[in-house]
Amino acid sequence: MSIEFLSLLLLIIIANGVPILIRRLLNNHFNLAIDFGQCLTDNHRLFGPSKTWRGFLASLFATTISAGVLGLSAETGMLVATYAIAGDLVSSFIKRRLAMAPSSMAPLLDQLPESLLPAVMLKEVFHLDMSAVILLVLIFVIIDFLLSHILYRYGVRKKPY
Repeated sequence: MSIEFLSLLLLIIIANGVPILIRRLLNNHFNLAIDFGQCLTDNHRLFGPSKTWRGFLASLFATTISAGVLGLSAETGMLVATYAIAGDLVSSFIKRRLAMAPSSMAPLLDQLPESLLPAVMLKEVFHLDMSAVILLVLIFVIIDFLLSHILYRYGVRKKPY
């Protein structure tokens, strides 16, 4: 595994993990939903209450700073965060259309979009071929499952997934 591979993996983990940590730190403060509470014709929210501007901005900030620490541009950090959050919003949108409750478990649907989208969109920036992208997504899924259980055990996550 190259340093570029590991850097992207770390940035994707940060982009997806910071909203969980900031929710724990700020509780219900500044938790304005990205969808502003709007429902579609199916009477389900567009994304749900757990997708907040607070989480998006925290992810953007932390991933951008982390990219700088890794010797990458601020733009690269912002793109990783934006694509990761966009992937997370895609999975939330699908879950709402399937009438799944917010924060309900959907193995792979919860991990694939938020790791695959930034990996595919930035594969050239990080000098990755498609096999490396697939490996990165697979490693992310495993790490996400492990970290979710660890964070639940220590009270950071509300559920073990």
